[in-house]
Amino acid sequence: VQLVESGGGLVQPGGSLRLSCQASGFPFSTSTMNWDRQAPGKERELVARITWLGVSTTYPDSVKGRFTISRDNAENTVYLQMNNLKPEDTAVYYCNVKISGNNYWGQGTQVTVSS
Repeated sequence: VQLVESGGGLVQPGGSLRLSCQASGFPFSTSTMNWDRQAPGKERELVARITWLGVSTTYPDSVKGRFTISRDNAENTVYLQMNNLKPEDTAVYYCNVKISGNNYWGQGTQVTVSS
């Protein structure tokens, strides 16, 4: 299993970023995919989930209406569009998949929201 995140960076409050996760080594098209994040001193938390057909998505209240997860099964890629970013969104963002009961994460991509 390999997950490679990209697209992070420094953005001002109210700005937008689009994260990408290129996946390989497992049946991507039939796997539920997640985006998690971890801020300094805090536990890792789920910020978005998408089922294998993309029919169902899930978001916590903290990002609902601002973040959108999507996927391209032909490209084995999952995306996270983040709009109206806030300083509290600053964290390392990870792509995640659970295969046969085991969780896998990529190396993460840093998102910093600051003026």
